[in-house]
Amino acid sequence: MALPKQHRLRHSREFSAVYRHGSKAVSEHLVVRVLAQNTAASPGLNEVKADPPKFGISISQKVSKRAVIRNRLKRQVRAAIRQLLPSIRCGLQIVVIVRPDSVECEYGEFLRELEQLLSKLEVIDGHS
Repeated sequence: MALPKQHRLRHSREFSAVYRHGSKAVSEHLVVRVLAQNTAASPGLNEVKADPPKFGISISQKVSKRAVIRNRLKRQVRAAIRQLLPSIRCGLQIVVIVRPDSVECEYGEFLRELEQLLSKLEVIDGHS
């Protein structure tokens, strides 16, 4: 099941802005980049805007040459995002990058790592 349209990054320029100017946190299987919406460079993530948070998921062919595997990983990350969505602050653009050693990773691991990274970047309030 896909994320609702208002929660998706859809254009390459949005992804590029997050890559260029966003804050970054890294774990064993995921990299998360966060940028406050409508800003060229994020001076701080304390700014809260009315726009809902927007997400993009990036999985390169380095993870797996097989689209079936990449799509399964993308579904697992999307499910983790959906579960954490109510606790995520508004006004942010977030890109989740799946790292190449993630092929054997399960949903529970993605959820735990994503929650840790988002807490580290001060995107969610504590732990849900």
